Amino acid sequence: MYPSPPERVAAFRARAWWRGETVDALFRRAVAARRDHEALIDAPNRVALVGTPPQRLTYAQVDARVDAMVSGFTRLGIGRGDVVVTQLPNVVEGVLAFLACARMGAILSPLAMAYRGHELRQILPSVAPKLFLTVGAFHGHDHVAMALTLKAEGVFSGEVIGLDQLTSPGGTVATPADLDAAEALTICWTSGTEAAPKGVPRHHDHWVVNGEALAEAASLGPGDTLLNPFPLINIAAIGGMVMPWLVCQGRLVQHHPFDLPVFLSQMQDEAVAYTVAPPAVLNMLLQNEALLSATDLSSLKCLGSGSAPLAPWMVKGWQDRYRVTVMNVFGSNEGASLFSTGEAIPDPEQRAQFFPRFGAEDLEWPAAFPAKIRTRLVDPETGVEITTPGTQGELRIAGAMTFDGYWKAPELTRLAFDEDGFFRTGDLFEIAAEAGGRFYKFVGRRKEIIIRGGVNISPAELDGLIESHPAVREAACVAYPDERLGERVCAVVALKPGRGLSLEELTAHLKQHDIATYKLPERLRIIDALPRNPLGKVLRRELM
Repeated sequence: MYPSPPERVAAFRARAWWRGETVDALFRRAVAARRDHEALIDAPNRVALVGTPPQRLTYAQVDARVDAMVSGFTRLGIGRGDVVVTQLPNVVEGVLAFLACARMGAILSPLAMAYRGHELRQILPSVAPKLFLTVGAFHGHDHVAMALTLKAEGVFSGEVIGLDQLTSPGGTVATPADLDAAEALTICWTSGTEAAPKGVPRHHDHWVVNGEALAEAASLGPGDTLLNPFPLINIAAIGGMVMPWLVCQGRLVQHHPFDLPVFLSQMQDEAVAYTVAPPAVLNMLLQNEALLSATDLSSLKCLGSGSAPLAPWMVKGWQDRYRVTVMNVFGSNEGASLFSTGEAIPDPEQRAQFFPRFGAEDLEWPAAFPAKIRTRLVDPETGVEITTPGTQGELRIAGAMTFDGYWKAPELTRLAFDEDGFFRTGDLFEIAAEAGGRFYKFVGRRKEIIIRGGVNISPAELDGLIESHPAVREAACVAYPDERLGERVCAVVALKPGRGLSLEELTAHLKQHDIATYKLPERLRIIDALPRNPLGKVLRRELM
């Protein structure tokens, strides 16, 4: 069941960083406390997404549906430690599948709806799912048919079930008596500088402390409503929405795809206390007085944002005009998480620019979460720790929320951690001189990933696919800034003599490789040759 190392479990539980409580135990406590209260709510456009009406479920109904899904999974031959892959839009069944796996001891591996055969051929053989749960036609693509094709190719051998085919017999289901919170519950997928996606296992203890940290950071209380605009595929949705929902025993409202009028109406009609939006959306809303004045935001406590720099005027504007705290969030699937909370950084303009140095030596914070992590800055070339303001270094993190290692990738795991067990984030920060050096300031990424709308894109993966075009001699992809999505993909290409290439021709070629559409370059630059260092490595930074 891919458990966390016993010595780590013992040490963290001795410090009360982990309580040994499973996600199912946390959910059952919420059911007992809020049985007849609303718990889980579909987006109003569910019919357009999957063809069935939106659902509004109480905690008791969610509990019964989870039992029914466990019974259905069991009948399909799924047992403890088996992998269930889901590829679903933001509908309640995605959350039910997460809770069902938590109850029965299975492992959920959720995949992005945009993934196609190219990505699935990389992922599915490594997890060997017993079940692939998805939908049929969605935005012009039949996911069930795609999964069946991959099964026929021998990519995996498990069952393929569409939501409309999943039968769910009733009956109460008992959690395995010896289920340990250190057993893996999820395998999410991330792309770094490596071409292939990397599996990130996280267990119950990881997710529980994640939920507690976010609920504390956003000042969520009993019964609060969270509006989730994220697909349930990574830490943003599971750790940032599902787990704090369980911790505060509130209501989780789904939203998909992002639609601003629907988003605002849900914020008002569902009395939302916490949600997340990109910086560009928060900027635009603050500048549109007529739009905001028509929306009742009186229940809103906190807005999370990140993946791109926050404007100080925007963070201050939300606080001064609407008494809403905008929280700057830095995080990764591996569990590298910092929150610029209103409590840690009361000044909104500082909160836009800095992160608290949670876990740094000799610094104390009033909240509980900072005591459960360790952070430091290290010169990536010399390995020397940086303790003075103004010097750039790689942020390294250890502690209760940090993962144990990549799925079936011991060499990648070895490289991901330093000799003291700190995760190498690949992100460059410096200690800010403000407030006595209590803050980190984000500088940039040492790694070369492109983050488009909060989703990681590996440039190395795209480079190889682009170089398979008959007109291309060499290629390197880089990010270019975008106000709405943070970054988009630019392909920088050197062509073979006498050949030409348009962006349309390049994207048509990439589509033939069946890649996710969000990875397609949206700009093309033709140059004579890629810049390289003396060892032949492409100097990607010179192309930006």
